[in-house]
Amino acid sequence: MVQDLARAGDADRPPLLERGRCEGPPWAHPLRGELVEMVLTSRALEGNHLEDPSRRPLWVYLPPAYREDPGRRFPVVYLLQGMTGQIDMWRNRSAFRRTPLELYDGLLSDPATPPCLLVFVDCWTSLGGSQFLDSAGTGRYHTYLCDEVVPLVDREFRTLAASEHRAVAGKSSGGYGAMVTPLLRPDLFSAFASHAGDALFEYCYLPEFPQVVRALRDSHQGSFEAFWGDFRSREGTSRAEDGALINSYCMAACYSAAADGTPELPFDLATGAMRPEVWARWLEKDPVRMVAADPGRAANLKAAYLDGGRHDEYSLEVGATAVAAELRRAGVGEVQIELFDGGHGGIEYRYPEGIRFLAERLAP
Repeated sequence: MVQDLARAGDADRPPLLERGRCEGPPWAHPLRGELVEMVLTSRALEGNHLEDPSRRPLWVYLPPAYREDPGRRFPVVYLLQGMTGQIDMWRNRSAFRRTPLELYDGLLSDPATPPCLLVFVDCWTSLGGSQFLDSAGTGRYHTYLCDEVVPLVDREFRTLAASEHRAVAGKSSGGYGAMVTPLLRPDLFSAFASHAGDALFEYCYLPEFPQVVRALRDSHQGSFEAFWGDFRSREGTSRAEDGALINSYCMAACYSAAADGTPELPFDLATGAMRPEVWARWLEKDPVRMVAADPGRAANLKAAYLDGGRHDEYSLEVGATAVAAELRRAGVGEVQIELFDGGHGGIEYRYPEGIRFLAERLAP
């Protein structure tokens, strides 16, 4: 009888409504470090061919040790996103998992991990990405990262501002950027971590070319202009062929744009026949070939971490293996590669492994 009365009383009591976030798992794991969110107005990105914003969000994660030891300076890892990535996606949660931001915070809150700063760089474009290169087709994203973001971070935060304490990390296209940025700017970066980064272009890009020819032929009057018009008119709706179309066009904008910014495809849209002179421009930017053609590019690298799923849909674990072999031939001091059971997606749980590797090697 007493229990029945208690239930009735509970039913009569209205629910309590509070303003604010519901902290705690599974909705949020409060950060033990601090995330500083800023906006950078870039001169390098002004007037880009796509008319994409030159004002960019920039996040800097400070580990708990940054607050606890105000006289200390720290190594820095610059984090690059994959194709179609934009900075707010670091907060995205997969089912039953922590977000990448929460994973990083957990790692760098552990006293067993040497602390470092993490810089989240936004190099999104309206074509999906930039490959973190300078291109007439997308913009000067390599210059943005190296000549604007890095000096700003060193000015505003307590960093160890030398290449031996600075690295780059990323996944997929971000993994590509992580591999090539230190090769292009060894004065700034001495290590990288690449998770399923684009490499061995004949394996990761070539298989999509006939898919593009078919999709344009059958659904878009044989032209990318018709595709983009259709794609941007159907917000929220995707089709199976969208990925190959977006990826091939965006890569052409990054690797083989004409001087006026027009992407030049490495194959004929009507026949599918390869255009060797354009394809050669792509291959020049393949990390495997970049190291093989000039091993001196890797001379400043002291450490490299690569991984990939054994069932990666774009064969990027094969590319990672080839890059690792070329780096070893070039004399890089430490090259670690790990292959794991998995594909290309849903591998954010791997990201802390790359950061742990870098943090241990960048530490003074």
